[in-house]
Amino acid sequence: MLTMFIPISVLVDLSQNIDKFKQHDLSFNEILIHYYDFVWVFGYMLFPIFLFLSVIWFTSKLAMNSEIIAILSSGISFYRFLFPFVISACIVTVIAFFSSMFFVPNASKNYNDFEYKFINKSKKIRKTENIYKQISDDDFIYVSNYNSNRNIGYNFAWESFDGNKLKYKINAQNIRWIEKDTIHRLTNFFERKIINNKEIIRFKKRLDTLLPIDLESISPTIYKAQTLNFFELNEFIDFENKNGSPLINQHLFERNKRWSIPVSALILTIIAVAVSSFKKRGGIGLNLAAGIIIAFIYIFFDKIFEVMVEKSNFSPWIAAWTPNFIFFLISIYMLKNAKK
Repeated sequence: MLTMFIPISVLVDLSQNIDKFKQHDLSFNEILIHYYDFVWVFGYMLFPIFLFLSVIWFTSKLAMNSEIIAILSSGISFYRFLFPFVISACIVTVIAFFSSMFFVPNASKNYNDFEYKFINKSKKIRKTENIYKQISDDDFIYVSNYNSNRNIGYNFAWESFDGNKLKYKINAQNIRWIEKDTIHRLTNFFERKIINNKEIIRFKKRLDTLLPIDLESISPTIYKAQTLNFFELNEFIDFENKNGSPLINQHLFERNKRWSIPVSALILTIIAVAVSSFKKRGGIGLNLAAGIIIAFIYIFFDKIFEVMVEKSNFSPWIAAWTPNFIFFLISIYMLKNAKK
């Protein structure tokens, strides 16, 4: 199924983007590497569906040749017949899990970097407006707008507290990282300090200094979590959570999806066996049609919950696991009917 559908996906994507490849004068080798990453990313995303359809096709062939009837008539229970499917699905699930944690993230980084650089240049890849960050237990920063190309933040503010009391506040028209000098440059710098209940004010047209902040990290790319392996992702989420990142829900959703997608392969395998284990008048075609409908329903639920996480404060854990829970209940119901 993978070798049948993935090349079709590659050809469709190539036909849509070939003009952009020509526009940027990309070499054949660059395009080839991009589609190598494309295969990893989309193959992983769709492998539960491909596994689901392949099980339906294989089991339907057995049913049409009356082999399943012969197996069950010999005294083997339906659950014993199901057992090899479950073992095989578990093997695929384990392979998919390790791929998602260690191999797919690297491909995802290369794929997304290429995508946003050459294909979707106008698409927003960062949160760049009204960025609030907690950089330590008592220190908070804010920029109204961040330009990643120039590494500059506008309307910069830094507030430091001692408990509930404000120790000092820094404002600047903009803050810029000067890489060659390894300094931060603040324009129209204004500082207000409270020392022993006395207010001290300092103003400079320009101040070159070094602050314990990384401008790049205050606005990571939206797809950053997708590019990190298992250990890096956990560290990144802890860091973003402490800093009050507005994208934390999306990062948590990504971590949960790395667990839920492999598990979905097992659930869809059980449904596939239940759907296709007995002869039907419509044959394999009817089973595949039913399978495709179920697959689209699964994708529909998955995308609905993904959008809810992106656009609201909906729980990422519930969003990632609800489609699996719904289809797990469906698998139990269909399994009982198939057994009868």
